[in-house]
Amino acid sequence: MKLLNPGPVTLSERVRQALLREDLCHREPEFARLQQRIRAALLGVYDLDPAEWAAILLTGSGTAAVEAMLSSLVPANGRLAVVANGVYGERMARIAETYGIDTARAAHAWVEAIDVSRLDANARQIAVVHHETTTGRLNDLSAVAATHDARLLVDAVSSFGAEAIDFEGWRIDALAGTANKCLHGVPGTSFVIARRPVIERATARTVYLNLATYLAAQDTGSTPFTQSVQTFYALDEALAELAGAGGWQRRRERYRSLMHRVRAGLLGLGIEPLLLDGESSCVLNAFRLPKGLDYATLHDHLKRAGYVIYAGQGEFAQSIFRIAVMGALADDDIEHLLRAIRSIV
Repeated sequence: MKLLNPGPVTLSERVRQALLREDLCHREPEFARLQQRIRAALLGVYDLDPAEWAAILLTGSGTAAVEAMLSSLVPANGRLAVVANGVYGERMARIAETYGIDTARAAHAWVEAIDVSRLDANARQIAVVHHETTTGRLNDLSAVAATHDARLLVDAVSSFGAEAIDFEGWRIDALAGTANKCLHGVPGTSFVIARRPVIERATARTVYLNLATYLAAQDTGSTPFTQSVQTFYALDEALAELAGAGGWQRRRERYRSLMHRVRAGLLGLGIEPLLLDGESSCVLNAFRLPKGLDYATLHDHLKRAGYVIYAGQGEFAQSIFRIAVMGALADDDIEHLLRAIRSIV
């Protein structure tokens, strides 16, 4: 089965075999070396200086990393502006509000690009999703940074490892990511990459997701809580595979090539994309369901052919479907997918 949903992804055999490595206690020196190797490799994806930046590993989904970032890095008296132009921007706002953070939502329709004029000028931090998989939109963070002096807290869960991220130019203080999307690992490990001085000023609103606690332990080769050892093995191998294949730049090229073929093939069948090509990420695109064909019928037909696609959410649940090109996909997979879609359309 080939997974064309926005995570988890179809694993390479190399990463799948990593899950079979020996059982290991998270208090042993072998685990400490594994953890440090992953932390260094995560910083290396975008050539970040370890003296300025730290990668913090968590056991949990990408949402756990986003929650850790927001709950830890917004000061007790801070005001946070949140860009909400999809499910995950709205989730960031809900997380911040749940912790009692002074939150100013910049509400948008889900198909809208960011309107920077809606951002609260008094907020010193802005929380924003880089790739909003609700629609496949790649939000323009350079426009946000160019318009506001605030620092950015970025949900990069579905972009880290495959899209350009300008840490300095976009004034990023921290971003959240996960193993099981563009990095091609497995679910269970997520991470926050943040400026060390920002973490040192962290606010303690939670026990398990307190980034300062994790940083203090991981910098000494320890961990405050039990980590998911087997998913660490897989992420370690996935990061080595990414580096060996040419890094995020080559992965972006690969995704772009596959997605171009998907878009062209579907357009040839009269299936329209939800967003323009330049508005969408290389990772995932959304498409309008053909007239007379509901999502469940299309999904089940493609699943029988060996492919799992993804439904729309909320207001788009009955009108779109989504295709992601992450994971161990071959050129032939796209041809077979288009053939299967052609057979039902």
